[in-house]
Formats: sequence, C-alpha cells, structure tokens
Amino acid sequence: MARHHQPRKGSVAFSPRKRAARESPHITSWPESKEPGLLGFPGYKVGMTHVTMLDNTKNSPTEGMEISTPVTVVETPPVVVFGIRAYKKTSRGIKAMTDVLAAELDQDLKRKISLPKEYNTETQLAELTENLDNVVEIRALVHTKPRLANVPKKKPEIMEFGVGGSSPKEKLDYAVNVLGKEINPADVFADGEHTDAVAITKGKGFQGVIKRWGVRIQYGKAARSSKGRHVGSIGPWSPERVMWTVPMAGQMGYHQRTEYNKKILKIGEADQVDEINPEGGFVKYGVVKNNYLLLKGSLPGPSKRLVIFRKAIRPHGKHDDAPQISYISTASKQGA
Repeated sequence: MARHHQPRKGSVAFSPRKRAARESPHITSWPESKEPGLLGFPGYKVGMTHVTMLDNTKNSPTEGMEISTPVTVVETPPVVVFGIRAYKKTSRGIKAMTDVLAAELDQDLKRKISLPKEYNTETQLAELTENLDNVVEIRALVHTKPRLANVPKKKPEIMEFGVGGSSPKEKLDYAVNVLGKEINPADVFADGEHTDAVAITKGKGFQGVIKRWGVRIQYGKAARSSKGRHVGSIGPWSPERVMWTVPMAGQMGYHQRTEYNKKILKIGEADQVDEINPEGGFVKYGVVKNNYLLLKGSLPGPSKRLVIFRKAIRPHGKHDDAPQISYISTASKQGA
C-alpha cells in the first residue's frame, strides 16, 4: 500500500507564534513616495456591514455590474503631529539623531509620556536644519485622540509615521508645516485607493494542536482511549530532540499581521455618520461619532482595536477611481 503523503499543516513563516509585545502595531517599513505627506493613518475598528456598489475593478467578471460586498467600518478621528524625528546613517543601519517637539502639546500626552517643562522648539529646529546633511530619513511623531472616538480610553497612542518627499529637506519642510496641527484621513488617502492594514489579531489564548495548526484528528489505532487530538509523531528516534517545525500546543492569536491592498471604498466625515450607523449601534462598539473609513472585506482584530493603515507598499498598479455606492446597510446588527 502506498504511503500517505500530504503537505505540512500550518505555516511556519510566522514562528514563533507568541503574543505581540504591545496592542498597538509597530511598522518599520514605509513605501517610497515623492509626494510630501504622511504615509499612514490610524483608526479604531468598529464592525462590519454590507454595501451595494458598482464594480469598477478592471477585468473583473462583474465589472460595470452592481454587486453587494461586505465592508469594515473604521473610525478615524484626527491625529496630531506632535514631533519630528530625524535619522542618521550608521554602520548598523539608521539611528535616531534628534527629536523636535511642538511648542504646544496636548495635555492628554501626560498620561503616556513625561512632557518637558521648558522646551524651545525654534532652537531644536535650527540645530536640526544645520545638521541636515547628516540626515537620511525624516519621520513624524503622531498621537491619536481617543476621546473623539467611541472607545473607552483617554490615554493616546503614540506612533511614528513615514513622511513622503524626494529628499530629507522636502520631508522636513512638510513635517515643520504640519507640526502641532491635526491631520484627517482625507489628507492622507483618497476614495478607491489601496492601503495596507496592520493590526494585532484576536487573542485565542492557549490552544491545542488541532485548532492551532489544523492537523488531522487521529483515527483507527491511533485514536484509541479517546486520544485523537494530537500529532501522529513528534519526530524520529535520532536526533534526540523535537524539531521546532513540529506542530505543538501553545498561544494562538494576538499576533501582529498585515493585510495588503485593502480597498478604501469611502472616506466619511463626522457629519456623515448617519449614513453608516445602524439601529442600536454596532455590536460591542456603539455608534460612530467622527470621521470614518469604509474598507472592502474584513480586517484583523476585534472591535475597538487600533488599526494602522499604510500607503500600499506593493500596490497592484494605479489605484481605482472612487466606486459608486448606491446603498449602505444600516439594519440593526443586534442579535445577528
């Protein structure tokens, strides 16, 4: 009888599958962009609904036809650029050289970091400009405003965003121009654009090998004494150790994951929330009160979790035109 062959169960590309270090995602890679502007924007996941729209995807079997598609709602209140970070090149990669903070800082930042009592923004900016020849990268320090969203927190999240521009000087000029100001999602993205969504997935806790890796439940002799939810073998007699590739029980979920090229169907403003708020609000979230994004498909993580959207780092050509949405479902999601 021929031996049974099949591919391994579960990808080892994300090993070790341990809990993320923080609930807010951390992005280290940013796309190259010659147009001055922020390369990302954060938001809070709300929930899902569905829309009816005209399919404008080129070469799609339903191109030009009206289709119904699931969408995810993300509340995106404005963020504040409170600092500029300059990087220099070293033998071990780029390293932070200096930071320039805004003259007036939000008092909620005290909940997250210690604010300087005496600080001269102009002096720090002049010093950075003098050493601009040593600068290879400019990033923007941004903090969220969770009070403006329907999330139960006051402490802002602090993150570092890439800045677009053809040179460090052009990036610095843009960063100085927006320092201390609010940025809205419409300043970063456009309807029909593709974006990368980075978030921490739902945590599932400690799970067994069947649920965690999807291995086959044992049958026949291997399943005697009601012990079927295990791997058939954990390895050979020699070498006398278990390989790291063998599926084992352990932490499942609460990992940082990136979904590429999610399509933005609509960027809504605070005065348009009635177009998406269902009767009774979204389950486990409530009602949307501020700017929002409608994205095609699903996103990682539970409701109220922070999601960071980045300019597409591996785009599929040029982004599509804004789709024509004819209907957004506002039916009650309670008991669904």
